[in-house]
Amino acid sequence: MRILYIILGSLLFLTACDNDLEQLPPNISSQNSLAAFDGVLNAAYFYQHASATPMAVMGDFRADNALMMEAPYTDFDSYGPDLTTMEDQFFGPFYSGLYKSILSANNVIENSSNETEVGEAKFLRALAYFKLVRVFGDVTVNLSATPDIADDAILARKSSSEVYTVIISDLEDAIAALGTDIVDGRASKLAAQGMLGKVYVQMGNFSSAESHLKAVIDGAGGAGISLQENFADVFVNDLNSEIIYATQISSSISDEYGFSEFWSWSGGLDTKSLMPLDEDLIAAFDASPGDLRRDVTINDTLFASPKFPQAGGADLDWIELRLADVILLYAETLNENGSPASTVLPIIDPIRTRAGIAPLDPGSINSQDLVRQAIQDERRLELAFEGQRWFDLVRTGTVDDEMGQTINSQYHVFPIPVSEVLASFGKITQNPGY
Repeated sequence: MRILYIILGSLLFLTACDNDLEQLPPNISSQNSLAAFDGVLNAAYFYQHASATPMAVMGDFRADNALMMEAPYTDFDSYGPDLTTMEDQFFGPFYSGLYKSILSANNVIENSSNETEVGEAKFLRALAYFKLVRVFGDVTVNLSATPDIADDAILARKSSSEVYTVIISDLEDAIAALGTDIVDGRASKLAAQGMLGKVYVQMGNFSSAESHLKAVIDGAGGAGISLQENFADVFVNDLNSEIIYATQISSSISDEYGFSEFWSWSGGLDTKSLMPLDEDLIAAFDASPGDLRRDVTINDTLFASPKFPQAGGADLDWIELRLADVILLYAETLNENGSPASTVLPIIDPIRTRAGIAPLDPGSINSQDLVRQAIQDERRLELAFEGQRWFDLVRTGTVDDEMGQTINSQYHVFPIPVSEVLASFGKITQNPGY
């Protein structure tokens, strides 16, 4: 069974790297013989690499920001059963990389006596499961470094609610274990708080999300976190002041994903979509005249996005969480919790001011529905090509309205890799419709 091979293989060959994830150390043969687990922890960081480009493609090309141009990749825009043919390029590396990260994290959690290492491992395990549950829905859950591989029942997919329970528990533990300082771009208390707030928003639990998102905003300054003055600088300089957490990537290290990287896809450098820009995103920027984010995000001559520069693109980190995202989520949470527009809208003023556009007027945007739409419109322009759009549409229940068609909800998630279903003899089931 392939996932069991992943479990066994990761136990035997945990690829790791140094503090800034730039080197590969010798293989580690047995966790029982280890006295230090920093290498295993670095493996948990490293294996997240494989999720970056698939998340970018699923988040934007499935939505109304980008289009595929070459068959069969056009199936991303047809919302039918045929996405299974793209397992090798997207779903397979995403799935296997994240489960390897989880297994490495399990090893640290079970065996390390270093509280900070365990906190980072729990953050990474939570991040991996959060990606998996948003993409696939119900998924297999393994919380052991040495699972009983004779018991194939461990492969059975757990309900999304059970997966979220694991994610929340891990993030709460990470918050308790980690400090606010961000060291070498690794997981921190603020990253765990922000991710927990985002998890609760994804679940629609806005009452629980509010305090965590507020804690990040209140604590940002003390941790050196602030909005970049220039929007473009967010994507040029790795680990800049706006980045709360990013998966660090180096061109000198190969990973599970061996195809065009996320910056290539959005930039129109992959032949499967040489002009990926969706006209609907152009129209969204047209509705925001004078927006400085436009030229950073879209080129409506080349029909591509220059957001992630091609020069040095292979070394660009994948942003998992930045301050602007947290601010927008916090404003959304306050609105859903009943705060008036006069309280909510000023929260996003710094984001709009940076973009060179006027603050929103609470006098005209004066209802919960209007504020909700304004925030979602802002998220689209601010976070385009950062793998967010499709998951925002799904969680807000606006897929049909924004996509302009009725899409069966079974296609709100993606297909489990067929190889996993077959290798498990059906213990891992496929999502309906695929």
